[in-house]
Amino acid sequence: MIHTPRLSMIFFLAIGTFIFSQEKKKNFSTQNVLARIIPNDKIDFWTLVQNNYGKNEEIKTSGAKKDYAPQSSGFNITPTEDSFYYIVYSEAGKLNYITEIAGLKDFIGKVDNVEEAALAQVLEGYVIDEQFAHVAGNYYEDKANYYLDLGKVTSKECPYEKKHFTVTVNKATSQISEVKENGTYIELYTKKCPNNPRLLKIEKKEEPKDEPKKKPVRKRK
Repeated sequence: MIHTPRLSMIFFLAIGTFIFSQEKKKNFSTQNVLARIIPNDKIDFWTLVQNNYGKNEEIKTSGAKKDYAPQSSGFNITPTEDSFYYIVYSEAGKLNYITEIAGLKDFIGKVDNVEEAALAQVLEGYVIDEQFAHVAGNYYEDKANYYLDLGKVTSKECPYEKKHFTVTVNKATSQISEVKENGTYIELYTKKCPNNPRLLKIEKKEEPKDEPKKKPVRKRK
């Protein structure tokens, strides 16, 4: 028979192992996500540039730097970004520019890390919502999978709505094995929304009440 003290120790060891085996969630950062791209093609040189209020700043440069033309447009991967990004790269001596987010797909190629896994999902319509990173802009991982908490605009009508999801991506195959919907985290109504609950309450208050019927006055004889 196992004595109680030993049972307690086994219990706490099991709990400790469980807690420490669960990796703490880490928030995504736009710059870090883009800077962690590992191109799969033979790239001579590439640089990630952020344009903030007309000022260009090189966030990351890899390879022998080459002269390039600053771009006046680019892409964002988060909905709250005021600035934009673009990528310049040289392949077989030819300069190329990525100013549209769709151009990242071929540049990324095979998913090499959690940041590229997140970018791959952004290309499929998800968003890294840094403003609400606790529900729609973080991740954790284990030996087999990446677990990405991302947002998605699910309605542009009334109300404007965003939901958050946990997307499980297999590390070996880069394929999604599960998508779990976690509910709505933004629901915005406008004055034009016919289903605006605030307006419906106001209309209910303003409904005319039926006036009580007056009793007929009897004339005295």
